[in-house]
Amino acid sequence: MVILALKVYVLFVVFVMVVYAVRHYLFIVSRAEDEQRSFYQDIVDSDLPLISVLIPMHNEQDVAGDVLDALIKTDYPKDKLEIVPVNDHSEDRTEEILNEYASKYSYIKPFHRNTGRRGKPSALNEAMRRIKGEVIIVFDADYVPPKGILKDLANSFRDPEVGAVMGRVIPENTRTNLLTRLLDLERTGGYQVDQQARYNLKLVPQYGGTVGGFRKSVVLDLGGFDPDVLAEDTELTYRLLVRGWKVIYANRVECYEEAPEDWDTRANQIKRWSRGHNQAMFKHLIPLIRSPYLSFKEKLDGLLLLFIYAVPVLLLTGYLDSIALFFLGEMQVVESLFVFLFVAGYNTFGNFAPFYQVGTASFLDGATDRIRLLPFMLFNFVFNLWYITRGFLGAVKDTMSGRAAEWQKTRRFRRAATP
Repeated sequence: MVILALKVYVLFVVFVMVVYAVRHYLFIVSRAEDEQRSFYQDIVDSDLPLISVLIPMHNEQDVAGDVLDALIKTDYPKDKLEIVPVNDHSEDRTEEILNEYASKYSYIKPFHRNTGRRGKPSALNEAMRRIKGEVIIVFDADYVPPKGILKDLANSFRDPEVGAVMGRVIPENTRTNLLTRLLDLERTGGYQVDQQARYNLKLVPQYGGTVGGFRKSVVLDLGGFDPDVLAEDTELTYRLLVRGWKVIYANRVECYEEAPEDWDTRANQIKRWSRGHNQAMFKHLIPLIRSPYLSFKEKLDGLLLLFIYAVPVLLLTGYLDSIALFFLGEMQVVESLFVFLFVAGYNTFGNFAPFYQVGTASFLDGATDRIRLLPFMLFNFVFNLWYITRGFLGAVKDTMSGRAAEWQKTRRFRRAATP
């Protein structure tokens, strides 16, 4: 029975890989052949809504000035804009910098948090109850928004069915080293192809927690963000979807971020993403299946998106399963070679940013020189496999023990300009 179970599990892992490979291929066909579905970029309306821009910050003295300078230069009417940097228990010069900007610009209104639980979900919850705008736009502190981004995001909420909107993230420090170049490839495939294809096909685009916005009243009615879930963006996506709200993707709305520049920082980031995403999976799996507002294809894509950070765990255990069968004498050399080649082939395509997705995205972006880096993504895949698995195990422990999650800030590499 043990041998049979091991063999069945290998077949199950292969089946899952095939499902995701087909899914990625369909996305590629959509982007290569279908017209890009637009969002609301052609709306021109002088009656713009009052918006509040929230920027969660914890020890962000090196980047705080950059994001505020960029927002000051945006073309959104300043009488309908409030910028609220949320200083979340900072111990450096963040508070001083924010107060300096507030003294010069009346629409910059810092909110300093020195009590309560630290972390982005808690910071957003408390700040939401203090702001005026019904439409909330969120940027992480290391982002540099372009001039017209606020209008593009705010106009999306003219549609009364839209609960959240997500723009495209582009790393600005891609030339730093191999890691930043590989992360640029991941971002390219993930947004230009994966997100846009899901929007084209009317599936499940994902709100990403930054370079996006949502309706304040809806989120407050839902009880705010869950401080125990580290992926507040994934959780909000599913809380909106299962209640009938639409999440849209705006591929034209581009914003620039700082990608991690060393492997330790990237490891902590991907582990946190995995832990938070899988926390959301455990929490929203059943509500997604039961939701009366979603079609079958939306539920199917929603399930595949929910499980995306569990697939590496299946792959890793599948490898171990195959090794066990080989040494038990239940897998012959030819069979082992077949499984190895199949898995290696799948790794070549990858899971999060398949080679053909990255290649197509690079072609659409007119940056085909980046394709020469594709072979290096095999190492990146193995790296992600390990740290995503660790994040998954952390989420399992969170769910079983009920322990509180502690927010971990991503290290910044940009240095503040000398005054």
